[in-house]
Amino acid sequence: MQAAARSLLILIGFIAILAITGAFYVIPETEQVLITQFGKPVGAPITTAGLKFKVPFIQEVNRIDKRVLPWDGPSAEMPTKDKLYINVDAFGRWQITDALTYFRRFTDERAAQSRLDDILGSEMRNTIARHDLVEVIRTVKGRKAVIEAVTTGVSTGGLPPIKLGRVALEHEVFEAAKTKLAEFGIELLDVRFMRINYNGAVATKIFDRMTSERQQIADRFKSEGAGEAAKIIGEKERELRRVESEAYQKTQGITGKADAEATAIYAQAFNASPEAREFYEFLRAMEAYKTSFTTETTLVLTTDSALLRFLKTATPAPLPPPQP
Repeated sequence: MQAAARSLLILIGFIAILAITGAFYVIPETEQVLITQFGKPVGAPITTAGLKFKVPFIQEVNRIDKRVLPWDGPSAEMPTKDKLYINVDAFGRWQITDALTYFRRFTDERAAQSRLDDILGSEMRNTIARHDLVEVIRTVKGRKAVIEAVTTGVSTGGLPPIKLGRVALEHEVFEAAKTKLAEFGIELLDVRFMRINYNGAVATKIFDRMTSERQQIADRFKSEGAGEAAKIIGEKERELRRVESEAYQKTQGITGKADAEATAIYAQAFNASPEAREFYEFLRAMEAYKTSFTTETTLVLTTDSALLRFLKTATPAPLPPPQP
């Protein structure tokens, strides 16, 4: 009997410990709790942290995260309005604001992530299908490409103008998905396009087109450079001809002036006296003899030729006396 009573007391104590430990639970700062009784929610969600009480064995604690949670969507292929297929990889942030609604619609966080994939993926696909590729890849409406910036106000990059830009498209997806997710007790905080890649089937064609556009820009710059070079060379040649013409004119003037002065000096010296004139004529004749006569020169002249005048009047030198 004593052994049975002892066992009964031990059992009652064990049950009491289980009841006490099952009646209390702790809520951390990062969680909120929804109490259910036989699978049905009881009361409002408990969002304050601390030690809490519940009916043991009957009520159950359902913990729901109240932090900002990440959403990393799967990469998906989507068509744009201009019929180009791109792979879009996006991410977002969300938070559970209505724990009761969230608990009734989802069994766990994995189910919520799956619904986020469906809703956000669908809205992104719809938004991108309504706009051209340039609206997705360019950031804002006022931004200009590098090729446009280096030119004189003329767009040479072949990029069409945009109306919205990627930021506006992200906001469009955010607003459309936010309303739908609010029905599940979820508040969507942000959505961003993380990566946008061309589809492999069209990437080569797009890159070839980009190469062709850049080649056209390069050819234009080369043509403009060649035109400027020809203009500079033409100006240089014209300036060179002008300088040479002025220099030739100046040298001719100096030469003519020098010749005139020399002629005047010669004339003055020639007319100074009869002896000076005769001496001048003698020097000119000697110069003529020097330039005209060589050892192989043969001349046929008349006896009254002016060239022989000084030879006729020249007195031969006396012969030396014979040696004994």
